[in-house]
Amino acid sequence: MPPAPPRPLILGSTSAYRRELLARLRLPFDTAAPDVDETPLPGEAPADLARRLARAKAQAVARRHPQAIVIGSDQVADLDGAGLGKPGSHARAVAQLRAMRGRTVRFHTALAVVCAATGYAAEDVAVVEVRFRDLSDAEIERYLQAERPYDCAGSAKSEGLGIALLEAIVSDDPTALVGLPLIRTARLLRAAGVTLP
Repeated sequence: MPPAPPRPLILGSTSAYRRELLARLRLPFDTAAPDVDETPLPGEAPADLARRLARAKAQAVARRHPQAIVIGSDQVADLDGAGLGKPGSHARAVAQLRAMRGRTVRFHTALAVVCAATGYAAEDVAVVEVRFRDLSDAEIERYLQAERPYDCAGSAKSEGLGIALLEAIVSDDPTALVGLPLIRTARLLRAAGVTLP
């Protein structure tokens, strides 16, 4: 009897950053919008918010595609226990970067892998500590005009010009800061039955 064909793989995200990262694993996959409300719950810690949203995104897509293995991910920047989401505007990005200058920010990148048909569900969180330089207002303005990172948690795109804002990045999963921790993703996909090198 021939082996069963591999299950479809779906990234439950519309993020171009996550799509580019997952493509590094050289697996065929589709993407689907999870349509999840990302509003934090009252008093919800940044790490808990990231984990809840990653799980909710994977589950939402898995309900529509029960035979697929679905990946959900979310990232929340954490400055002294307060969550910093996507700024969405220039003014909010300025405020975020001013608050983070000279400080260490923890980025919680949560991951969930779900397959409704098999009952598989697993999750993990990668924490990345990012030390920001003591940025001047002029540096912040030049960066924002050049990069326009209004769709990135914490307003800093480390994979682009945002790297110049930083003193150091400390992580055990270097892709986590961009939005999808690939070391953890590969681990959970293997556990779900996906063949990887």
